[in-house]
Order: sequence, then structure tokens, then C-alpha cells
Amino acid sequence: MARTLAISDIHGCAAEFKALLEKVSYKPGEDRLILLGDYVDRGPASKEVVEHVMKLVREHGAIAIKGNHDARFLEVLGETDNVTEMKFFEHGGIQTFQSFSGSKLLDIQQSKERIRATCREHIDFLRSLPLYYETETHIFVHAGLNPAYTDWKTQPERDFIWIRAPFLQQRTVVDKPVVFGHTTTMDLHGKGDVWFESDKIGIDGGCPYGYQLNCLEITEGLQYRTYSVPSRGSWKAG
Repeated sequence: MARTLAISDIHGCAAEFKALLEKVSYKPGEDRLILLGDYVDRGPASKEVVEHVMKLVREHGAIAIKGNHDARFLEVLGETDNVTEMKFFEHGGIQTFQSFSGSKLLDIQQSKERIRATCREHIDFLRSLPLYYETETHIFVHAGLNPAYTDWKTQPERDFIWIRAPFLQQRTVVDKPVVFGHTTTMDLHGKGDVWFESDKIGIDGGCPYGYQLNCLEITEGLQYRTYSVPSRGSWKAG
């Protein structure tokens, strides 16, 4: 592979995602594209993002892993508790249901039934996604690794997609840099650019909040280059 390209937390921002792939001159078959989860919620086009990710994985060999928003979407499509459902809709789930159902969210149960009936392929794809991807030089994960586990692959599934403080505030126990999303780089260093530490690299540029979508390029010799496209709007702005 000439390059490894990592992108995370697309969150329904389909236009920005496609623009970023064009900006980095992504070459299927030559570049290794790794997507770090959170394809849905907040942005306006979650279904379109998932469909494009499916195509990239199936036709071009991209690697896609699962994020916490993807997992919660699957939970809510099942029979979940009211608290989980409430959190989902408070954090961008309304936009996701509208995108997948093709209509305004008027009745939650009817929307669930329509999505389950018409989007089975999308649901099965999201359900099948792995929790991490490891190369000879890096570990890629949505949220991070729990330093309490010397064998990081045995940590609970929840840690891969939800962990924050223990991972961010302590050094990892692995000998490879961990590339992750989940926590926006605005929260890490006050700007949307990729965040570099000696043992970890944060790439979530906060696109659905009105900041940017980032791509981390890794080439031979562990040379890094970053690309970004600005957000076209904020989900909080309606």
C-alpha cells in the first residue's frame, strides 16, 4: 500500500466525506482507506454515508469499524429502554431516522418499522463491523484502548466505542500509536486539526458541529500528512 488514509466521525456529512476523498486523491486498490466509525447521527445524510461506506468496503477493499453512534442506532432499532432511546434522539438520532425512513419523524415506532423493512442491508452491514483494525505500525479504533488491559483485545466492547478519560489521560500499554476518533480535537487542543501525541493521534475534527472533517495520511517511514474540508453546517443550528 502506498498510503494509509484514516477518516473518522463522518456523522451523516456525506458531501464533506466525498469532498475529502476527492481532496486526498483517494486511489482504490492503491491506498488503504480506514474509516473509524460514527457514520450516522447529527448530519443530514446518514443513509447516504452508510451506502457510500458499504460501496467502499465491498468494491474497493476499504476497512470500516464500528462507532458508538452506529451501535446505538442498532440498539434503538430493536427493543431498547426509554433512556437509551431518549439519548439517541437527543444526540442526532432524529436526523438519522429521517434520513433512513425518507420522511419526517412523526411516529417513532412506525419509523422503526419502515427502516427495518427497507434498510435491512444497511442494518446488517453496520452490525457486522469490527471494533478495531491493526496494521504493522498502528492500531485504529473508534474511541480508544483501556490501559487497564495489558491485552487490549480483551477489553470490553464498550471501551472500544465509548472510552474517554482513562484512554486520553494515561499512556497506552501498546507499542504502536493508536489512531482514534470519538473525542473531537476541539476538546483535545481547542481546534479542529488532527491532534498528535507520542502514543495516540486524534482525528475527529467535529464536522457536524460546524468545524471540519479530517483525513490522516500515513506513508512509509511513518510520515504523516493531514487534510481537511470545512463543515457545510452545524446540526445544532438546525
